[in-house]
Amino acid sequence: MTSYKDLGLVNSREIFAKAVKGGYAIPAFNFNNMEQMQAIIQACVETKSPVILQVSSGARKYANQTLLRYMAQGAVEYAKELGYNIPIVLHLDHGDSFELCKSCIEYGFSSVMIDGSHLPYDENVALTKKVVEYAHQYDVTVEGELGVLAGVEDDVKAESHTYTRPEEVEDFVKKTGVDSLAISIGTSHGAYKFKPGQKPEIRLDILHEIEKRIPGFPIVLHGSSSVPQDIVAEINHYGGALKDSIGIPEDQLREASKSAVCKINIDSDGRLAMTAAVRKVFIEKPEEFDPRKYLGPARDKLKELYKHKVVNVLGSDNKA
Repeated sequence: MTSYKDLGLVNSREIFAKAVKGGYAIPAFNFNNMEQMQAIIQACVETKSPVILQVSSGARKYANQTLLRYMAQGAVEYAKELGYNIPIVLHLDHGDSFELCKSCIEYGFSSVMIDGSHLPYDENVALTKKVVEYAHQYDVTVEGELGVLAGVEDDVKAESHTYTRPEEVEDFVKKTGVDSLAISIGTSHGAYKFKPGQKPEIRLDILHEIEKRIPGFPIVLHGSSSVPQDIVAEINHYGGALKDSIGIPEDQLREASKSAVCKINIDSDGRLAMTAAVRKVFIEKPEEFDPRKYLGPARDKLKELYKHKVVNVLGSDNKA
């Protein structure tokens, strides 16, 4: 058993309370390799933002659970080396079983999500409560979910939205004891959130109704990439084939982050940024074969994207 405290990590309880009170959201950036981790820490140290290093089940399989533990510990020391000891959370994204959540806690995660949103309501409550009772023994915070997001993210797939029902949230939070709640208000996983002709819009009315029912309770938005059209165009210019990729407008996310939404998950935008940088090198320098010469620019582009998100979308800069 490895305690996250021994790795220098924090759980999400205190930083969420500050975010709700301060009207901003903590960035939850997914990573599964060194370049992504470097970009996240560089961006958040330079903007003095707290951060959630987020790992999906698929990323954990890809990167290896033991390596991830030391990468998270390395991230803490790297931030100090860069000059600012920002609060860092290591969070399991979309945990689908008690066993997975338990394993992550034992490997030093400071926060876990148990996603029972695909289950009947009572089963979701029972599974979430079981994870909460185990996690809280080790002061690990737990995120639950009500409602289903459409789209694809690693092993998480859903054909359509099921909006969170505001009338269920109070009962769910009370029965499970969760520390934060992911809701479905129109965001979705992946780069293909909306089709041309559709108006990209999230249901802020549902969010505000949920806030009334559980005032001050930490709310989480998944699937919140904006799919920047300039990056999509760059990918396609350098040989990509991303058709009709449209995301969530950043002004709507900024509005949501001023409410009880205190954690916003961003993954696809980072993948797009890295892909654009790598494609550019491959087209402009086809003789290049040193991975550092294309992963380095990918890391740099990712860092700049994340700095923009922290300052202009989430408002978490200078909150560390």
